Amino acid sequence: MIGIFRTNIGTYHERTFIVDAICNNFDVASCHVDIEDCDKVLRIVDLKVDERSIISFVQEQGFLCEVLE
Repeated sequence: MIGIFRTNIGTYHERTFIVDAICNNFDVASCHVDIEDCDKVLRIVDLKVDERSIISFVQEQGFLCEVLE
């Protein structure tokens, strides 16, 4: 499954932090945040947990996170 989320991750430092945190805490194939996109899209490939788990985790790290429709 591929998860695509809207976030407020806006800097390279924040992006590195959250990508490392997700990769260290979840079994995913790849993870990326497009900080140039207006929705600051977080894309997770081969997501093996439900989207709510990712949303809660990212929010616990202090960032907005919601499923991008």
